Amino acid sequence: MRPDGPRPEIIGEDSGPSAPFPLRMGGKVVKGFGRGSKELGIPTANLPVEGTPWISDAKSGVYFGWASLLLPSDHPALTSTKPISSTTFPTEVPYPSTSVELPTEVKEKGWRVYPMVMSIGFNPFYGNTVRSAEVHVMHGFGRDFYGCEMRIAIGGFIRPEYDYESLEKLVEDIKEDIEVTSRSLARPGWSGKEAGVDGYLWDEAASS
Repeated sequence: MRPDGPRPEIIGEDSGPSAPFPLRMGGKVVKGFGRGSKELGIPTANLPVEGTPWISDAKSGVYFGWASLLLPSDHPALTSTKPISSTTFPTEVPYPSTSVELPTEVKEKGWRVYPMVMSIGFNPFYGNTVRSAEVHVMHGFGRDFYGCEMRIAIGGFIRPEYDYESLEKLVEDIKEDIEVTSRSLARPGWSGKEAGVDGYLWDEAASS
């Protein structure tokens, strides 16, 4: 169960991530359990965990960092000029926007980079028997992106995964995870190469 008491409002040093971060993984977005949007109001994208060497040793819990997506040319997120919340509850701090100016040719291919918060583990509240990696991309999209290539750069660890006495308590903690991510990524040291925001995210080079 989640311990009582306040949680840290920000993660990591202002200068950026510390080893072993940033950690990277990627793959095509697959359908998960379908609970994120329907039950929690927090849509998540599932990534396959096979082929990611570090994930078997990773602590189960909540992480944060950056996610890139290769969106199809007709996806509304490529042309939308009005950002919308991707959750059904308000956050008390705004979602950060990347300070990364992608090269024109990269944007023309459909790559976009967004802040994200993710869970790695079994989600004890639901009693999953299979370990999963579920990413909440902190942006409004207007349409799903199943099958799209996603790459992530994890900058830090927020908290362990907990069991919860109610769905409301779980949502409350996820809301706080999102706010912690916003505060943490808003610092200059968390939006550059030291935080994993580099060519790996838009397929310029492979990275370990």
